Amino acid sequence: MADTPNIRIEVSDGASIPHPGDKGLVTAWSIAFFGALALLVFLITVMADPFWDILQFVADGLIITFQVTIFAIMLSLPIGLLTGLGRLSTNKKINLLASTYVEVIRGIPLMAQLFFLYYGMGKIFGVGGVPAAVIAMSVCYGAYMGEVFRAGISAISHGQTEAARSLGFSARQTMRLVILPQAMRTILPPVGNEFIAMLKDTSLVSVLALSDLLRRGTEYAGQYFNYFEVFALVSLIYLIITLILSKLVSIMEARLNYYDRR
Repeated sequence: MADTPNIRIEVSDGASIPHPGDKGLVTAWSIAFFGALALLVFLITVMADPFWDILQFVADGLIITFQVTIFAIMLSLPIGLLTGLGRLSTNKKINLLASTYVEVIRGIPLMAQLFFLYYGMGKIFGVGGVPAAVIAMSVCYGAYMGEVFRAGISAISHGQTEAARSLGFSARQTMRLVILPQAMRTILPPVGNEFIAMLKDTSLVSVLALSDLLRRGTEYAGQYFNYFEVFALVSLIYLIITLILSKLVSIMEARLNYYDRR
């Protein structure tokens, strides 16, 4: 079968992925990462009071931040895959259902969805803050993931499908064994981008009284009134985490491209 074209889907909501072909972006990533890391080390060592105290106070908020992010990405991926397949379906009802879901969810701010699910589901089903946050973010990002999957699958040449069907593959086998594996190289960067954007958006769950990184920082600042120091440190932590994740996505993409060329 022919090689898949090297197509990149750009998504603007998350961090930029430092692609080796973009030397300027790679250099910018290095400056941002090592600069932020050096500044963080400087603050917690040379200016330990209050920065070291702040870091210790907000550290446990990272657990909630990563917990919500990881569970939400695990749920949003299958939702996105089903949505993307639904958007490509020739079945009019399935296509309409998937398209309507994308349009409705993407038209409502994540903050509103968080409040709606937290108070709505909490009142009816007694759902707590973390499950409500995970469900809301999964439903929201599932719509964005759906468009990523749709674009990635659409980028695969139709000749791939025709070749697989000529070999006796069923439609499901063609999608599972031929199309999706090739689409992963195209889909990976924007999926990683959405993962990073989701991690940043977990800061919104602080409105649900969840003790994530941002809320823990707010609690400390409210107690000692050093808002500048607190949010400077919290911003540095978010920046370092997102830069690390963007680099990991870049490494994974490079490995996929390497194995594709072999």
